[in-house]
Amino acid sequence: MKKPKELMISENLSFLRKQYHYTLEEVADKLSVTRQTAAQWETGEALPDVVTIVSLADFYDVTVNDLIRFDEKKAGSKIPPKGKHMFGIVKIQERGQVVIPKDARTIFKINKGDSFVLLGDESPESFGLALIPVELFLGFSDELLKKLRNGMGEKEQS
Repeated sequence: MKKPKELMISENLSFLRKQYHYTLEEVADKLSVTRQTAAQWETGEALPDVVTIVSLADFYDVTVNDLIRFDEKKAGSKIPPKGKHMFGIVKIQERGQVVIPKDARTIFKINKGDSFVLLGDESPESFGLALIPVELFLGFSDELLKKLRNGMGEKEQS
């Protein structure tokens, strides 16, 4: 079976199986198919049906679209887990400004004038910065405060 060039499913299935250290037998067992069928998907000799593609995407925690079309060479990165994104490299401007790429602004619905809380982590295993929308951060803070107050009230009554 000849597949269209833009379909990358065979390469992605092979990569993901190896990334997760699964054998063909383990993948076949999880999807209730034979080892030969799973091997044919990876070599491009056969393609899984639509229901199986959805199961494979769930199994590997990737989107169906990424499983089918993600091209590692074009993207310059490995296939990302579902909901995780890499938007490229940004540079800090002279006065500390960062330009957030358009794709990121679109996906996360970021508009001019939106406010964010900038969080930082200095620990070596998770070193980095994060932007959290103010409304989300304040909502989380309010919930945490309520839980702390309720917990403290219960302890005081004991």
